[in-house]
Amino acid sequence: MMNTYQQCIDGKLVSGADKVINVVNPATELPITEIHESSLEQVDAAVRSALNVFSYWKNTSEDERNNTLKKIAGVIAENKAELAELITKEQGKPLGLAMLEVDASISWVNYTVSLSLPPKVIEDSAARVVEQHHRPLGVIASITPWNWPVMIAIWHIIPAIKTGNTVVIKPSNYTPLSTLFLVELINRVIPPGVINSVVGDAVVGDALSRHADISKIVFTGSTATGQKIMENAAVNLKRLTLELGGNDPAFVLAHEDVELLAPRIFQAAFLNMGQTCAAIKRLYVHESIYDAMCEKLCEIASASKVGDGFDPEVTFGPVQNAAQLAIVEDLVTDAIRQGGQVLCGGDRPAGSGFFYPPTLISGLSDGVRLVDEEQFGPVLPIIKFSDPHEAIAEANKNSNGLGSSVWSADTDYASSLVHRIEAGTTWINNHAEVLPNCPFGGCKMSGFGVEFGLDGLKEYTRTHIVNRAKS
Repeated sequence: MMNTYQQCIDGKLVSGADKVINVVNPATELPITEIHESSLEQVDAAVRSALNVFSYWKNTSEDERNNTLKKIAGVIAENKAELAELITKEQGKPLGLAMLEVDASISWVNYTVSLSLPPKVIEDSAARVVEQHHRPLGVIASITPWNWPVMIAIWHIIPAIKTGNTVVIKPSNYTPLSTLFLVELINRVIPPGVINSVVGDAVVGDALSRHADISKIVFTGSTATGQKIMENAAVNLKRLTLELGGNDPAFVLAHEDVELLAPRIFQAAFLNMGQTCAAIKRLYVHESIYDAMCEKLCEIASASKVGDGFDPEVTFGPVQNAAQLAIVEDLVTDAIRQGGQVLCGGDRPAGSGFFYPPTLISGLSDGVRLVDEEQFGPVLPIIKFSDPHEAIAEANKNSNGLGSSVWSADTDYASSLVHRIEAGTTWINNHAEVLPNCPFGGCKMSGFGVEFGLDGLKEYTRTHIVNRAKS
């Protein structure tokens, strides 16, 4: 192991105090290292550190914070190789994709530097001047998942400190090392206490979400955990941004160019082995091209190589953990039982590692678990339709509403369908593209609040109206 990755409290690296977390390489099922969970006293210490420095950090100038963000981008870039290798080792994705994750994180930091929330003059009349200001909230708790452990941490941390808040972050127990190392790097260029880290399971998460000195929680993860966080947050009416995943439908309209669209659809469905909240999870294909689309997607799947992410020829790594792999296998078994036909994949290979091949299943409809539930893995149900309005109506019955897409050369017609889809984002001839300048969030059980862009930045602030009489 290159380093002993520890939590960071008040700028100091400290070992956890409670039970051991065994961090496992999903490609080998062998332990990478073990770390200790934070005690509840350490959670309190992390929050107290963030709260103490908030009185200073909230009063720093925008220029000072921007300069700090530039330093953060720089220190991440200097340690890009180690971060990427650590991501591959504990998360499983191919090293090239891990490098892209780090590069995207650096770009996200640099873009956030360009954002600003200056005071807005609402009224300037003979009677008064009314201004709207954006003030920081306080201590932000960030709880992050295992699929993009560095990038999602950056999505949470950077807008928080940009707007004058301080942070306590808790990564997933499956992938804590890269996030802990990220926080260690940030603490080389930022005042102690501005960003702190803790590690642990639901007990630590509950302690954060209930803590009276936490002003906001940013969470990316399951709906069930998000509901628990929301319940805990009621203690002191914490602000919330909840990105709770999705079950994104994609609709491919009649007589489209299968050769053109299939590679892009495959990539959007199987990005990061399907372990992406906004990946295509349900593919609805018009009956006129259904067979051709199934055949082409299988051809692409068969040409892919699944294996250890450090192998340069590998295109897909393992499912990240055994529990998620069990969910994937259970959904495939149920789909077959319900009449689904496995077009390719469908069997876990022999040997070690949580590997599962890209799997395509036809002959399904809404009401089957693989269609109704988020698989969060390398399996795609392909559903045939004849009327796009009926297909959209069926898809909308799902409780999720994160992303969606419509694929058609007739972009005017595709655009006319968009308003019928219940989702936070609908792409046309694209999917899963999140951009630092575009707000992103879900509806229904996919959560609420947005990230990215000015709207996302505002979520880390409270409105303060200053009304000054002129006479």
